[in-house]
Amino acid sequence: MNSLKKIYIRTTGYSYTNMGRLFLRLFVGIMMMQFGIRQLYNFEAAKAMFPSLFGIDPDVTLMLMIAIEIICSLFIMAGFMTRIMALPPFFAMMVAEYYILHDLVSEAPYMLSWSQQGYVPVMFMGIYFFIMLVGPGKISVDYFLSLHFIHSNNHSESELEEV
Repeated sequence: MNSLKKIYIRTTGYSYTNMGRLFLRLFVGIMMMQFGIRQLYNFEAAKAMFPSLFGIDPDVTLMLMIAIEIICSLFIMAGFMTRIMALPPFFAMMVAEYYILHDLVSEAPYMLSWSQQGYVPVMFMGIYFFIMLVGPGKISVDYFLSLHFIHSNNHSESELEEV
């Protein structure tokens, strides 16, 4: 019974928030980057199907989307300018969701099944919103740069904990 209590406390009482944030950053970065790399390799086929956004040529729109997917993913995975770098993919997924639902004129959006692509942008939007909300954590370039700036201004690390 005592060992069950120890296991229970170990699995519920300890928090690994920084490791969790690192995992989430790496996961979303790898997942989004694979979309960008796949579109880069199949650029000719992808540009034929890619919509024109805001009056911009589909080729330019696709290149912009690939840049967002690859560059922002690398920054997020490293934890560098994390909250800022989560904004472009968040808005890109918002636009992607609009176009996916806009193309489903024959079907009501609430009739989407779990296997259709309409849920993918919403899932990414949720992850990016969470990253913007909680930040990169202590296992990130952002945290180490913040430590450097605080120490160079002769302030204490307790100021960083308040952020």
